[in-house]
Amino acid sequence: MAEFAASYETLLLRRERSRLHVTLNRPAVKNALNPTLIGELREVFSILRERRDIKAVILRGAGGTFCAGADLKNMEKSFSAPPQPGQRDPLALNNREFGTFLELVNTAPQVVVAAVEGYAIAGGFGILCVSDVAICTEDAGFAMSETAIGIVPAQIAPFVAARIGVPQTRHLALTAARFKGPEALRLGIVHYLVKDAAGLDAKLEEVLKQVDRCAPLANALTKAVVMKVGSEPLPAVLDFAADCFAEARRSPEAAEGLRAFAEKRPPKWATE
Repeated sequence: MAEFAASYETLLLRRERSRLHVTLNRPAVKNALNPTLIGELREVFSILRERRDIKAVILRGAGGTFCAGADLKNMEKSFSAPPQPGQRDPLALNNREFGTFLELVNTAPQVVVAAVEGYAIAGGFGILCVSDVAICTEDAGFAMSETAIGIVPAQIAPFVAARIGVPQTRHLALTAARFKGPEALRLGIVHYLVKDAAGLDAKLEEVLKQVDRCAPLANALTKAVVMKVGSEPLPAVLDFAADCFAEARRSPEAAEGLRAFAEKRPPKWATE
């Protein structure tokens, strides 16, 4: 079984039973994304693909801010020479790597829960939009701010559109609009709105207890089915879904779940 590093430079990891708390830990710069932070997140989510002992991953930011987007100082330093003839621009290749990371989070077999306070801006907003469940405080701030500084939200835009639809994404991206928690809830960016950090902790625990009730394999397969909706023809999705159903039904999880139901008790995975 792949193991996480003993420590990370830009992340704090805490295991709690079948939950993994992953905290972005660059509070001095509001957890701005730099290559090290993205690389460490990518490593963690690569390991999670093979970990069935972890059911939920909680993403949060240290110091009261989720993530303020890319580290712009680092972005200025990373400006590279023009591409060689016949080669793809290295800026495009570097940008595409962030999309690969977002895909990794988006398709994680675990339930990814984002707990947002402070800001979720640009790349941080993109990370929020690949979570399965999102909670935010009323005063949390959001924006697709890239166009306001002359760049393109290239890798996050498809994931934002998948979450809230193309018309709303066009509005947010083409105006770089800034908004707070109530609007994030209205748009469907987050699922729960709470008053403050204490409310965030309470709602997070409530959501995680709900996740505890669900079987890990069943959740992973269900997520895989839902992720195919809209990207493949319906008959192909239904065929895939039928295979997932058969895999789950023949698993020890289903046997335990059905026994627990008949015996009027919680299944083992809900009490471990």
